Amino acid sequence: MLAIINSCCVYGMFGHLIRVEVDVSSGLPGFDIVGLPDASVKESKERVRTAIKNSGFDFPMKRITVNLAPADIKKEGSLFDLPIAIGIMAATDQISLGERLQGTALVGELSLDGKVRPIPGVLAMSEEISQRQEIASFLVPEENGPEGALIPGKPVFGVAHLKEAAAFFQGQEEFLPVTVDVKQLLLVTTLDDALDMADVRGQLGVKRALEIAAAGSHNILLSGSPGSGKTMLARRLPSILPSLTLEESLELTRIYSISGLLPKNQALITRRPFRAPHHSASAASLIGGGRTPRPGEISLACHGVLFLDEMAEFQKNILEALRQPLEDKFVTITRVEASYTFPAKFQLAGALNPCPCGFYGDPVKECSCTPHQIHKYLGRISGPLLDRIDLRMDVPRVEYRDLEAENREESSDQIRQRVEAARNIQAERLAGTGLLCNAHLGRKEIEKFCRPAPEAKKLLQEAFDRLKLSARSHDRILKVARTIADLDNSHEIQVHHIGEALQYRG
Repeated sequence: MLAIINSCCVYGMFGHLIRVEVDVSSGLPGFDIVGLPDASVKESKERVRTAIKNSGFDFPMKRITVNLAPADIKKEGSLFDLPIAIGIMAATDQISLGERLQGTALVGELSLDGKVRPIPGVLAMSEEISQRQEIASFLVPEENGPEGALIPGKPVFGVAHLKEAAAFFQGQEEFLPVTVDVKQLLLVTTLDDALDMADVRGQLGVKRALEIAAAGSHNILLSGSPGSGKTMLARRLPSILPSLTLEESLELTRIYSISGLLPKNQALITRRPFRAPHHSASAASLIGGGRTPRPGEISLACHGVLFLDEMAEFQKNILEALRQPLEDKFVTITRVEASYTFPAKFQLAGALNPCPCGFYGDPVKECSCTPHQIHKYLGRISGPLLDRIDLRMDVPRVEYRDLEAENREESSDQIRQRVEAARNIQAERLAGTGLLCNAHLGRKEIEKFCRPAPEAKKLLQEAFDRLKLSARSHDRILKVARTIADLDNSHEIQVHHIGEALQYRG
């Protein structure tokens, strides 16, 4: 007898509907899975066989053939355990092939005792299911229920055991769909209180640059002697970033769900990420890749901060790989069988020493590096990559009087209030464009929203000619000046806004 079960898998960043066709016929006992399955899918035969027996159902000693259609898409993971088991039980009349079974998509991994384990990528699958007219409901592991219910439209049910899944399709028990209050989840945003700008003594100029970077999501590079506070300041950048919007939170949650990094018992990510990979990281781990490509650090830092500490210690080819994602805000990874596109709307924050010993230009300690060593060290950061960094700040050595000062420094909460006010101005200005902040402005938006006053335009023209700036530098200066004007609640870009933006191109 033939049973057809609806299921789903993740393909890149999106869900894809899969038909699990199960045929149980007479003949020598056997269990075959076809439809381009990988090793983890083939191993489901033993999990399904044992789970059915240990759940009190009969496993048929017949010829079982499972086809995962369409057969031209590679199937991975253990998420097909539950639909295969239900398909076998339906084909052997242990479950009736009713309307509820045919109109429900189901996914889940089975343990040997019949428990349904959570799987990655449920949010992307739920988005796909919500757009399918032929699917009426979605059955997922109990722990994935809140995640799947984030997408409205189709009811999502959670089951913890194969017995519960069988009872669901038999109509033996009343199951209530999982409900989630998304707005309430967004309000529960946990901030790391241990990292506060009030802990940083002095460095007012650097704090101002970080505030501008946070207000417009601009890339920033901090350079200075060891112990000047570069890393300390950069790690406090997330504490002044605005809260995630619902669209940003859902996109970020989908990335972490696909990567299998969604925290347990957390359906929605409500905090901007801060990713700080070590300088020994490979290009695939940073950009994304693998045999079947998965999101890399630049995608995991989406709508947050990618912090590269000791930036000059990274391999040059890895840093160069950042150039295109910084410009396009997405990355496309091509393999023989397909291309995968992942979002890369991250904010780059870098920190580096000015030379190998770290004391080039230091007013107290003398540098011991040769000019060739300094040139080779800083040469790892190419001109095109540096051109994509909006703010470049020298972090000076902290004076003793700043460390012993009794006055209270400005807290992250105070700075974040100004940042959120500037972001609200940008959101109102960019409504309907699909853009989120000033750093994402394209050429057309720059011409429309970043028109400087006549005096400011004259200053920018003089700087462009004298400093031999590129067209990209010109646009980025205007975007930074637009953010500075937003922080000042100024509708027009004034001359002092252009002047301050030019200072950060040092």
